Amino acid sequence: MAKSTKLTQPALQFKTTYAPAPESVSAANIKVQYDLFINGKFEKPLSKKYFDTINPATEQKIALVAEAGDADVDKAVKAARSAYNGHWGKMPPKERAKYIYRIARMVQERAREFAIIESLDGGKPIRESRDIDVPLAANHFFYYAGWADKLNYAFPNRKPFPLGVAGQIIPWNFPLLMAAWKIAPALACGNTVVLKPAETTPLTALKLAELLQDCDLPPGVVNIITGAGKTGAAIVNHPDINKIAFTGSTEVGKIIQLATAASSKKLTLELGGKAANIIFEDAPIDQAVEGIINGIYFNQGHVCCAGSRLFVQESIYKEVLQKLKDRIATLIVGNPLDKNTDIGAINSKQQLQTIQKYIAIGKKEGAEMFESTCNLPGKGYFCRPTLFTNVAQSSRIAQEEIFGPVLAIQTFRTDDEVIEKANNTPFGLSAGVWTNKGSRIFNITTRLRAGVIWANTYNKFDPVSPFGGYKESGFGREGGLHGLSAYLKYE
Repeated sequence: MAKSTKLTQPALQFKTTYAPAPESVSAANIKVQYDLFINGKFEKPLSKKYFDTINPATEQKIALVAEAGDADVDKAVKAARSAYNGHWGKMPPKERAKYIYRIARMVQERAREFAIIESLDGGKPIRESRDIDVPLAANHFFYYAGWADKLNYAFPNRKPFPLGVAGQIIPWNFPLLMAAWKIAPALACGNTVVLKPAETTPLTALKLAELLQDCDLPPGVVNIITGAGKTGAAIVNHPDINKIAFTGSTEVGKIIQLATAASSKKLTLELGGKAANIIFEDAPIDQAVEGIINGIYFNQGHVCCAGSRLFVQESIYKEVLQKLKDRIATLIVGNPLDKNTDIGAINSKQQLQTIQKYIAIGKKEGAEMFESTCNLPGKGYFCRPTLFTNVAQSSRIAQEEIFGPVLAIQTFRTDDEVIEKANNTPFGLSAGVWTNKGSRIFNITTRLRAGVIWANTYNKFDPVSPFGGYKESGFGREGGLHGLSAYLKYE
């Protein structure tokens, strides 16, 4: 029978109470209603449909957002094609670079507004939006602006050319950053774009559309249309799109792969993950514990590369577990706009229900659960940081992506054992290794089937580094030169 316990009282002595430090929303200009951004201007949807976008921390409506139908998608694709065949396609690369650079600078200038809207619409802590999401988004535009007129040097003797029109579909966990990951390399290569943000987090993409207007980006180069799954399907199936870039669930990725298999569309998929974080007995334990917390709790587990599986060498298991419990007890769950908050709101009611379902599954399968004793706000979608011990390798919480602040812990004795366990999952997106031995780092990382592996750190990103996975985590890479090649063809 499963055990479910709260943290012991001694761990609570480290808890500190801070005075509220909320970020003012006055710096964010949010409209009551948003239309579709097509051909350089906002237009009412031909579908005449709108939907609400909700603040997950308060369950209150933020704005009304247009829902694009098939005719709207077609209109956006035609605008992108016209821009590609016209001014953008004929523009010298160094001039395209100036526009991308201008976008980067304007994202920096409006960083505070973007961060506030990201936290309001997505539920993530303002510290993460302010210090990670927005700066990284600007950095991606800066990085690819530098490559726009150097493609012949990036791919020597290959004569690179743009693909044409790129259809891009992004998830709700990093709305602005994912938009930058996809738009920046596409523009640098000379393509035009039709982008669809997630229906639960459309606001920063629409705010980006306003920025594109202000930086005088030629009409039709970037079109941003909002909607749910049907809108995304219309983009995927449109015959005049040359490239599909999708970040999201493995289930939807498989559908997209089938839909594009008989076409000439180029495809990249960045899908789910079940990352393994491995702590060896010679690791800097305090540093590793903080890395584990950063890898799964600070981002609410809402990253596909979240370190949701932890493997601890048996000799240090008790010490690591106690330090994790003590650290979890200090985490503050609450208002995403409060600068003291460590864990904000779950993005939607549906996602919270999914997390709760997996927590129930973990207990039913016999794992032992620990959760923080923190108080949760009376309204909104919140989840306490949770960990499971005595987890079987076959357990669903060790095999399936939860996308929430839930950690499954297992032990190991040897290098071979942990490699076998870590690779025994359908996914292969990311992993982490904690050890003081450089030789062990190279041995383990060459044997792990993961696209991105961090050593003695976790969740560190840079525009120069490619990102992507193996197996059911998708194929193709974003970031670095690899991110450029996904938007090019060669003679």
